[in-house]
Amino acid sequence: MAAAPISSYLPVKPRAGAVQLTHRHRVHASPLPNPIAAVRRRRRKSSLRTRAELTGSSSPEADAEGAAAAAAAAAATTGVEKWVAVLRNAAKTRRVPAQEVLAALAAIKKAKIDSSAFLETLGGSESPGRTWMLIFTAQGRLEKGSYFPVTAVQRFDAAGKRIENGVYLGPLGSLTFEGRLSWKTRKLAFIFETVGIKVGPLGPLRISLGTKREKEPDTKDPFFIWFYVDEEIAVAQGRGGGTAFWCRCRRVP
Repeated sequence: MAAAPISSYLPVKPRAGAVQLTHRHRVHASPLPNPIAAVRRRRRKSSLRTRAELTGSSSPEADAEGAAAAAAAAAATTGVEKWVAVLRNAAKTRRVPAQEVLAALAAIKKAKIDSSAFLETLGGSESPGRTWMLIFTAQGRLEKGSYFPVTAVQRFDAAGKRIENGVYLGPLGSLTFEGRLSWKTRKLAFIFETVGIKVGPLGPLRISLGTKREKEPDTKDPFFIWFYVDEEIAVAQGRGGGTAFWCRCRRVP
């Protein structure tokens, strides 16, 4: 069963906040902030900070919201919002011209966005992690690129340090590779340990690749260097120099 892209994951505009209370001074014609409302806001912020300090932890939902907010802030401060929007549209429609996608990838790679929240956003805070559909691949210096012609899905599990890479051909079957991953700064290295083969209604058949070594994957192994990750879009370059982008998708059963 093919994975369905989550185009519906596109960000929802936040509801406009309540209108600030104002009053007019007898002398000044311009509105002044209501001091009572300001005091209430300060007390609420202080209460929220105190509650967070006392609990010392936050929920997975809050962590995810924080990571998404951090990614959005990073995009805003580095000026790549319009390029990320190009990739979102390309993932949703697959009709954005290749040259526009290549330009967006080039701009995002040059932006040097803070990568501190990338791994959690990419792989979630709990197993089995999150799944991403490969949308577009580009060669070398981003001179050529195209939409990926078949359904290819990667699953990254940050908590379990696992990775799965699969190609899905609908009722014909699928081919998946599963293994371990490691993360350093913005580089995700991985080692595949097993391959899964599914033909029609049969399987899947699991075969060991004989790579059960103890040490973590490193730069001698295949890796991705991540340039951008938010709740919907991820951009990375592979060890061979090619660049690609993914869209968040549903997990393939």
